[in-house]
Amino acid sequence: MTSNSAQAAANDSPPELASEPLRFVVQKHQATRLHYDFRLELDGVLKSWAIPKGPSLDPGDKRLAMMVDDHPFDYRNFEGVLPEGYGAGAVMIWDEGAFVALNQTDREGSEAAFRAGLERGQFTFIVAGQKLKGEFALIRFARAGEKTWLLVKKRDSFASTEDVTAQDLSARSGRSMEEIRAASSAGAA
Repeated sequence: MTSNSAQAAANDSPPELASEPLRFVVQKHQATRLHYDFRLELDGVLKSWAIPKGPSLDPGDKRLAMMVDDHPFDYRNFEGVLPEGYGAGAVMIWDEGAFVALNQTDREGSEAAFRAGLERGQFTFIVAGQKLKGEFALIRFARAGEKTWLLVKKRDSFASTEDVTAQDLSARSGRSMEEIRAASSAGAA
């Protein structure tokens, strides 16, 4: 039996996901400081990590990922400008898609593996997004506290030294951050 990552590498395409896959979204957020909010669905909410430098396709990059409050599942659809008092600034749906836990093919198995990984401090999963594809891991950096994690791209056929954050348009609307801000100012966000 081959793993999902081996299947992905062999096909050079994301793995076949469950009929009801778990969803993920990466929202680029220009608050006080630019960061990317990496959100994975679990138990009807979005488990969330703020990634200051954004995700990377380079397995040599270990990106700081600070665990933040869960968000409602529907928040994955938000693209616009947040008001003062709640992380004010423009938010772009930078990437979105589905994910499964490594060596899982269904939603139930992926959810169980995700819960266990959160408890253990390490979760490996495969994403099928528009910009991010293949195997990633979230690893808690225990010496820095419960909320400090690292996001690491695993070596597979989707690994690259390309700066994926240079892909700077919304995966949902095709808009830039400036266009999102302008639309919000005009009342059309």
